[in-house]
Formats: sequence, C-alpha cells, structure tokens
Amino acid sequence: MASARRQGALAGKRARKSQSKGYYSPQTPQCTADSIRYASCNMCGRFARKSTQEVLADWFGVELEDMPWFTPSFNVAPQSVQPVVRLSRDTGNREFALMRWGLVPAWAKDAKIGYNTINARSEEVASKPVFREAFKKRHCLIPADNFYEWMRLDAKSKRPFAIALKTGEPLAFAGLWESWRPKDGAPLETFTILTTSENELMRPIHDRMPVILEPMDYARWLNAGDPARPPVDLLRPYSSELMNAWPVSDRVGNVRNNDAALLEPLS
Repeated sequence: MASARRQGALAGKRARKSQSKGYYSPQTPQCTADSIRYASCNMCGRFARKSTQEVLADWFGVELEDMPWFTPSFNVAPQSVQPVVRLSRDTGNREFALMRWGLVPAWAKDAKIGYNTINARSEEVASKPVFREAFKKRHCLIPADNFYEWMRLDAKSKRPFAIALKTGEPLAFAGLWESWRPKDGAPLETFTILTTSENELMRPIHDRMPVILEPMDYARWLNAGDPARPPVDLLRPYSSELMNAWPVSDRVGNVRNNDAALLEPLS
C-alpha cells in the first residue's frame, strides 16, 4: 500500500511538471499510477483488439509475413506495446510496427512524459509542442475492435461501456507516432491516439471519443502531405448511427483481466 501511494505521488508530481511545460491539458483529470491502471485519467484510455493478424493484414493491406508477431488483447492499457500501422520509410508502403502507448517526443529528457500523452486533443494537436512535429510528419493508424469508456452514475460510481461498429468490423483510430533515443539504449517508438468531441451515442457516456477513420481515409491520413495543410477535416466524431454501445463488467477496470468475457453485455 505504501509503495502504491509513493507511485501515485510521483506520477502526480510528473503530471504537475508536465502541465507547466504545456503538454498536460487542464481539462483532463490528473493521471496517477492508479488512474492509469483503472483508465480514469483520459479518453481514450482503454480499448480492445480481438481481430487476428490474418484479419488485420487483409483489412489494412499489409502482407501477413511482413508483420511483427502480436496476439489479440481485450484490455489494452496505456504504456503497453501495441501494433500500429504507418508508412515504411524505405518503401512508402503500409507496415505494422510495435510501439508503446504514450507519445515521447524526440526532444524529451526522459520517457516519463508518456504517462500524460496517451491522447492528443484534435483541437490542440497542431499547436501543442509535444504533438506538433508528429502532426506535421508522422501519422499512424491504431487497429482496434472497440474502445471502453466509463459513464458516471453518481459521485462515487461509474459503469463501463464497450463501444464498437455495428458491423463488427475492425476500426482504426487516428494516431501520431514518434521515435525517442535515450542517452544509452535503443530508440523507443511511441504513439498517441487523437480524440474529438462526442457523437450522439457517446453523449450520455462521455464528452470525448477517439477519432475513428473511414477505410477510404486511411491513405490520406497516413500520407501527412503538406504540413501547412494537414487533413484536419478528418478529425471529427464518427457517425453514431454506425456504432453500438453496451454496458460491460467492472472487471475491465483492472488491466490484469484480459479475456473475451470482458466484451460480454451485462445481463
């Protein structure tokens, strides 16, 4: 217990320091060790990727034999390593890469900044120093099948919901990625998920949602194009008519739980 309190205090100190440097949003609750564990500090702070590698290779137009190995995850949490889709520096084709969730810019002194950069508000991404260069040059897609959000019931309780496409097809969050090199060791590649205002489906649950891209817009997002004319029109709420939301078990609040039962609707 004492150790957990010390971790929470240290995380809080990092968040306050981050705020003074301009990359911590005052509209977002402070991230602590416990809030990262229980997904209460940000939106989108937890998602699931149940699709197999074969399905994702076909969906994103990547050769299966070229993909790094990864397995489905039903409870993806910040600071974990996850597959993202980007354009290869060598070929210009789409490729999967494994990156840590929580963006660390190239100029960062250490990787601790990643605790506070799991999301980037689309309204601010072009101006905030921590995201600005990645927004100009390094776009990516984060494969998922649904995301989770917590609806506040009263002052003391929340109910988790799973949100997905009605078709059951994979979806892609709009993301940014960076490569950071420590003084000693290999480069660390990281990503963040862009968020936007809520749609009608999300409104009773939360006032933010991840930016979900249509497949026809994947290529345009990945090809960042002219930095002076970024594709900001893609950073909009997804159509609520194409989405479903359902309440799920409180088990999803603990990242140690990672199984298909997390997606089962509450009876």
